[in-house]
Amino acid sequence: MITAHLVPILSDNYAWLLRCGSTGATAIVDPAEVAPVAAAIDAAGGRLDMILLTHHHGDHIAGTDAIRARYGATVVGARADAHRLPKLDIALAEGDTVSLGAATAQVFETPGHTRGHISFFFPDGNVLLCGDTLFSLGCGRLLEGNAAEMFSSLAKLAVLGPDVLVCCGHEYTASNARFALHADPANPALAAYAAQVTAWRDAGTPSLPSRMADELAANPFLRARTVADLADLRARKDNF
Repeated sequence: MITAHLVPILSDNYAWLLRCGSTGATAIVDPAEVAPVAAAIDAAGGRLDMILLTHHHGDHIAGTDAIRARYGATVVGARADAHRLPKLDIALAEGDTVSLGAATAQVFETPGHTRGHISFFFPDGNVLLCGDTLFSLGCGRLLEGNAAEMFSSLAKLAVLGPDVLVCCGHEYTASNARFALHADPANPALAAYAAQVTAWRDAGTPSLPSRMADELAANPFLRARTVADLADLRARKDNF
């Protein structure tokens, strides 16, 4: 089974260290900073088979070439973004799969934040690596895509199952909770989850990974019924 361990990097980013329990194969997701990522890999045994990239932004890919050179890992990313990612060994698109040891990830094209964003889902472990598409209690800014694309992307992820672990790229949950409570003040599930997030963060505990069940109950962007609703929420959040 795949397990995912967060690696804090930069100011509020997370890389994710994945391990296949039956084979020991490992991968790192979005290694933007070399020193903490290398330290996490070395602490886990010093093996790195694969680097998975969700999208082209520097705060997700900046350390890729140095980590590849250090460990000899295979670099995997979106075919649509190959021109602005580090050199890819494996280029993927919607419907493709990629294996890590005995586990296989499904690949989803999830544009909205960027045009070429992809997400990886390992059913064996219920691990979703969603970069900057879905955040806990939020979603990514529409920097290159539009609300219709983000609505479709979130819909793909929302149906993966309530026990899915949402492993996103940033520790934004507390600030997302403040807007979510403003946008959906009568939601008791949101109020309860926001209080839990506050307790975690006050204790210095990460809020991630979250569970899809909690996101479906509390995340206003996943609860948006229409593209227009999502567009309105995103515009309001951008100016909150």
